[in-house]
Amino acid sequence: MPELCHSPFTLYGTSACHLCEQASALLALAVRESIISGYAEVDISADDELFLRYGLRIPVLRSHGGRELDGPFSPEQLLDFLEAEVPPQG
Repeated sequence: MPELCHSPFTLYGTSACHLCEQASALLALAVRESIISGYAEVDISADDELFLRYGLRIPVLRSHGGRELDGPFSPEQLLDFLEAEVPPQG
């Protein structure tokens, strides 16, 4: 599969998914709080391969390193996932 973005994290979902909207809001907060530098959103509904892979699991957050967190996820679960991917600042 080709690389879809250069962001450290990609959120896979659809526009009609309320859980995806909640996940996006949590990620936007993580950006505002400088926990992560950014993320990209990919709508899987326009891509058959992505829809087959993620359709029953969305929202799915994927790190650039390939780890995935299936939704729905709590703020605590998201923070644990992000902390495992982002080296400590200091």
